[in-house]
Amino acid sequence: MYQRLTLANPLRIGSRFALFAGLWMVLVGWDPASWIIGLPAAILATWASLRLSTLSLQTLDFRQFLLFVPYFVVGSLRGGADVAARVLRPRMRIDPGVQYYRTGLASPASRVLFLNGISLLPGTLSADLHQGLISVHALDASQDLAPELAALERRVAALFGETLPGDADD
Repeated sequence: MYQRLTLANPLRIGSRFALFAGLWMVLVGWDPASWIIGLPAAILATWASLRLSTLSLQTLDFRQFLLFVPYFVVGSLRGGADVAARVLRPRMRIDPGVQYYRTGLASPASRVLFLNGISLLPGTLSADLHQGLISVHALDASQDLAPELAALERRVAALFGETLPGDADD
């Protein structure tokens, strides 16, 4: 199930370590004393990510990844602003409920990214996935989420090089 961890690819190990060390610096700052905990944490995080990783970066389309990053940032800001506005208004406009969406994504990695990406959409959260049918909790269920979910799904499919059912002719 797990790939054997070897030192055969130092670039892969080094890039992950740099990512986790950089994350530590962003979270804690530049204090050298923090590395007493930070260095072992970065090493352990690197080991765990390599041990548990089943997704190879070679399966991602790099150009689509570069297009996905700004979409992710804008979606995060938009979703956060929407929820904050609902909470800060004296009379919150909410009509909570569940909507369902059938995904055509095939790979487990693309499905996981899609499920997590649903929370980028304003006032939404993926609640369940069963045989390709996703339950999406919405703060305002009166709005049709299908167009935004389909757009997100297309982006994720492009990122992983998948073709969605019905898109083969496009």
